[in-house]
Amino acid sequence: MRRTFLFLFFLLFTLASNAQSYTFNMYDADDKNKRITITVDLDKQLVTALSKGVRLFSSPFYGFKEYKEKNRIGLAMERGKGADVNADASSFFIIIRDNGNIIARIGDMEYPMRSVNDSATANTYDQMLKGLNSKGESASVSTTNPPTSSSTSNRTFTVGGVSFTMVYVQGGSFTMGATSEQGSDAYDNEKPTHRVTLNNYYIGQTEVTQALWQAVMGNNPSKFTGNLQRPVEDVSWDDCQEFIRKLNSITGQKFRLPTEAEWEYAARGGNKSRGYKYSGSNTLSDVAWYTYNSGSTTHPVATKSPNELGVYDMSGNVWEWCQDWYDENYYSRSPQTNPQGPSSGSYRVIRGGSWDGRVSARLCRVADRSRCGPDDGNNLLGLRLAL
Repeated sequence: MRRTFLFLFFLLFTLASNAQSYTFNMYDADDKNKRITITVDLDKQLVTALSKGVRLFSSPFYGFKEYKEKNRIGLAMERGKGADVNADASSFFIIIRDNGNIIARIGDMEYPMRSVNDSATANTYDQMLKGLNSKGESASVSTTNPPTSSSTSNRTFTVGGVSFTMVYVQGGSFTMGATSEQGSDAYDNEKPTHRVTLNNYYIGQTEVTQALWQAVMGNNPSKFTGNLQRPVEDVSWDDCQEFIRKLNSITGQKFRLPTEAEWEYAARGGNKSRGYKYSGSNTLSDVAWYTYNSGSTTHPVATKSPNELGVYDMSGNVWEWCQDWYDENYYSRSPQTNPQGPSSGSYRVIRGGSWDGRVSARLCRVADRSRCGPDDGNNLLGLRLAL
């Protein structure tokens, strides 16, 4: 991402001793008429940047440590035994260094600024640090872990009061497709089996709920309502892309749909896999809402048993969109490492089966592949996030 250089125009600090937010006002170096305001809100534990009412980024912070080295000082997210403002880009939210120069850094976005008044910069920093320390290390947070690329823990996010968890999936190699436990239920489009190697990633612990969709989009398109913990459905692949775009704008993250390979690896239990036919069991009713137990409706997520990774409903409840274009013969030429699917197509991949009385157990297997047009939406179709 291109780094935009921002020059500090002035600093406002008119807050009383119990102030809860600190504001930095500046101008974009590439557009001197574009004013940008960064606010550090201690109550909400949130850093935001606005320009003419448009949010450029918004990110929670997770505890803090002060970092000093010669003329560099900074505030860093808590990272176990120590903090380092020069570590991974997402490990700190704002630092002030080099005699007053400021860098506000959120995820992989970096916003360097230059103070016109070094003493004012230092004073504002000192006051903000004092305010942070007064909150204490036990202040409530919006996620369970800082979003660092090296994190191996699950991560929980909160949007509009709705929390959702992303499960860490350690990368590895697995055999994708019609493996032996799939037996005679396997279809031709699951062949040939082939080895796939994936990097680390995160997968949604549950399907996206109606509550989360409503918090992000302001509406609920689902046919089966009455409980916001049911999975959202009646959403097309195109609808999912718009949801993800808005979610990323709110969180400053890079959520996406899983690739087909990521979906299957997680459904099989990742590197903890026990070789089940369905996601988490060889007995489908233990882990899935499907033809014979659903009552022809969706059910709240996470009400059946999870799979080996602690992920729910990857068999049954609603079909889940994947990022890939669908090609019935793709497995015969799929890349071995981090396959992304065909470069084009008419349909997108859906996985996992659903509640529908016409959907047999055969379609809820971890290897089963199906398809749907990207602009199609019905009450069988939902989604699960990846990161």
